[in-house]
Amino acid sequence: MHQNLTKAALCKLWLLFTICLFLFSNCATHSVTDTTAHARGYIADKAMVVSAHPEASRIGMEVMKRGGNAYDATVATQFALAVAFPVAGNIGGGGFTIYRSATGETGALDYRETAPLAASETMYQDSAGNVVTGLSTDGHLAAGVPGTVDGMVKLHQKLGSLPWNELVQPAIDLARNGVVLTPKEADGLNRTQEAILKNNRHKPYLVRPQAWKAGDTLRHEDLARTLERIRDKGRDGFYAGETAALLVKEMKRGGGIISKQDLENYTSVWREAVEGNYKDYKVISMPPPSSGGIALLQLLTMGEPYDLRKSGWQSAEEVQVITEAERRVYADRATYLGDPDFVAVPKRELLDKSYLTMRMSTMQLDKATPSSEVKAGQLPVYESEQTTHFSIVDPAGNAVSTTTTLNGAYGSKVVVEGAGFILNNEMDDFSVKPGVPNMFGLVGGKANAIAPTKRMLSSMTPTILEKDGKLFMVVGTPGGSTIITSVFQAIVNVLEHNMTMQQAVSAPRFHHQWLPDVIQHEPDAISTEVRAILTNKGYKLEQRSPYGRVDAILVLPNGKLEAGADPRGDDAASGF
Repeated sequence: MHQNLTKAALCKLWLLFTICLFLFSNCATHSVTDTTAHARGYIADKAMVVSAHPEASRIGMEVMKRGGNAYDATVATQFALAVAFPVAGNIGGGGFTIYRSATGETGALDYRETAPLAASETMYQDSAGNVVTGLSTDGHLAAGVPGTVDGMVKLHQKLGSLPWNELVQPAIDLARNGVVLTPKEADGLNRTQEAILKNNRHKPYLVRPQAWKAGDTLRHEDLARTLERIRDKGRDGFYAGETAALLVKEMKRGGGIISKQDLENYTSVWREAVEGNYKDYKVISMPPPSSGGIALLQLLTMGEPYDLRKSGWQSAEEVQVITEAERRVYADRATYLGDPDFVAVPKRELLDKSYLTMRMSTMQLDKATPSSEVKAGQLPVYESEQTTHFSIVDPAGNAVSTTTTLNGAYGSKVVVEGAGFILNNEMDDFSVKPGVPNMFGLVGGKANAIAPTKRMLSSMTPTILEKDGKLFMVVGTPGGSTIITSVFQAIVNVLEHNMTMQQAVSAPRFHHQWLPDVIQHEPDAISTEVRAILTNKGYKLEQRSPYGRVDAILVLPNGKLEAGADPRGDDAASGF
């Protein structure tokens, strides 16, 4: 009898232990292993490309196999994405590239689009000063002067090793042979058919009577011919001659304002990378006109005094600290950041540790700080979700982090007739009217007002990390206003929560951008219990669809490379 009672008691104790274990595992934090089905990403010995499309990654990798460096692979991958990934890959848009050479030299290439000469500060407002819905996002008037081709030419001239024509040819072959559509790509084209027809005076090849389906082959004949001109004539294959004439003709057909002179005048710019430190790591990122580098360093500096590792991944304290830092960073972004060729950007002051400490001093862990009470910091006063990112490391140790974009999905929806490429809608990244949100909900100020030849503010955050003077991580993502916070969380996931690169990329994310005053989170982000804690403190939470497609490379202790290819898309790694 005593033995039976003991067994019964043991069974009850075991049941109680199991229940407690279950409750504990589902309370304040998620475990790292819950964030992804795959603990470790694809491993390569010497070289790696991680991009939004398997064909683009393959082409970049094959360039390095032929003896090309990371910069050659960047050119080849960029042009391949223009073919294989038309939703964001482009020659009709622009972007940013951060590089770190094997010897530690760093640089930043800005090939952001510019406002046409005929642009004006009030061009998207009616006579009463009201913003005209859709004018800065859809159609010919939404396009800025493209910068991608000039950027790739500049990159190759400075750092490339293989002949230019060898880097463009793979994209030409891909365009002619066609790209087999994945389910996501077919769905994207189908959802955009009506918008493409509405914003073109001709019927682009991306539209057909029957729905696109996975397994269909999409061929780009006109784009192939445009790429051939770029292959043979370099910059003049796009900004002059037949391609330029087709683009200007398209502008006149649809009421756009990009002129022949705009194309002739466009030039990308080499800039000094924004650099800072987070604990034992050096962070190298993009300067203005991207807000990404400054904002990322602000977030890292604001978060450093808090023991995020001890708090736990997506614990109530970690989510609160990150949210409060984000709302302050985005308030500063709206006020002080713009094209440094037009406004004085107070970079040094924004990154000053004492300033950032002061900004966080108003945070109270027992309650939320309403965004209505958070303004831009007191500094001296001075007068865009579908993007794509790729990361590359070559056998010598050169690293490239590139983010490039059309802005919205399929940009302005305008396809240049006879040239086969889609134009951006980057003009919406300006403050079309100070204080009025853009398509991503971002509020801007006078510093980002429209002016001829000015570059619009961006959130793109191509980033490279060093540790002990050696390459450690290459990272970036698309995602409009969520880019900065996605890159930040991927970095923190590795550095503070010991995730693998793949786990860090796959982990569910959350986002706050000052206005609107809400924590947006993916379905699996932030446990139910933590959401309740945050709600009781006064935070508003809102579930949204998955966002961002972080593509990253981590250098492992043994020198091998681990890819983090975002499962939210068709992203893939290729290496050797």
